[in-house]
Amino acid sequence: MRLPISLIFGLFLSGAFVLAALLSFFWTPYDPEAMAIGARMLRPGAAHWLGTDHFGRDILSMILVGARTSIAVACLAVGIGIVVGVPLGLLAAANRGRLVDEVVMRGNDLVFAFPSLVIAILITAVFGPSAVNAIIAIGIFNIPVFARVARGAALPLWTLDYVLAARVAGKGRVRISAEHVLPNILNILIVQGTIQFSLGILAEAALSYVGLGAQPPVPSWGRMLADSQTMIALAPHMAVFPGLAIVLTVLGLNLVGDGLRDVLDPRLRRAR
Repeated sequence: MRLPISLIFGLFLSGAFVLAALLSFFWTPYDPEAMAIGARMLRPGAAHWLGTDHFGRDILSMILVGARTSIAVACLAVGIGIVVGVPLGLLAAANRGRLVDEVVMRGNDLVFAFPSLVIAILITAVFGPSAVNAIIAIGIFNIPVFARVARGAALPLWTLDYVLAARVAGKGRVRISAEHVLPNILNILIVQGTIQFSLGILAEAALSYVGLGAQPPVPSWGRMLADSQTMIALAPHMAVFPGLAIVLTVLGLNLVGDGLRDVLDPRLRRAR
């Protein structure tokens, strides 16, 4: 089976992003937190490949470490959504039309009424801005996403013969969900997880941009954009490179999601 071009290109971009994050654990051209006032706003050159910011910090080093921050926040936030949302969706599908289903879905509607940025503002108003609170805010927003996807994918399966046979055999709803329903919706959850991962990176950048994400001196792509907005006429590279990092990373992850959908969806395979 030939892999879609979108999947190959997406894996290349996403792989570069992951390698940059791993590389930052062992090497960066300069200390990303070190300031050099004499080297402020240098344009890209041999000494600083992507230039420096208004504090003289090396932008390439900050982007490498910022990739690590983005991965950590997005992974943990998506993990929260999967661990909590998928069981809730399976529970709702197993009890369709009952009180449990109504409670789960109306709870999802309530969370959807508050965007992740608003949830982050509420959390940071109580606990203060930090990367941990950003993870919690994005994770809470991911819960109803995975709950809806899991419920929607699981509902048709409860009418199939093999599920009915399992019920006749005396298996409970929880056991059927775990043994028969979940394995058959994993492909949908994997694709959705990839999409939510890219959205988590965007959300982390947005929260850091408004000061609610990772706090100084931890490098963050969103805060790099915020720092560059008053300097963009003097040093446009301060905004261009972190912006490109966000765009290429999100593009790569979205292409991976589209490619995985094409590979894992049997209807699309038959169409090809």
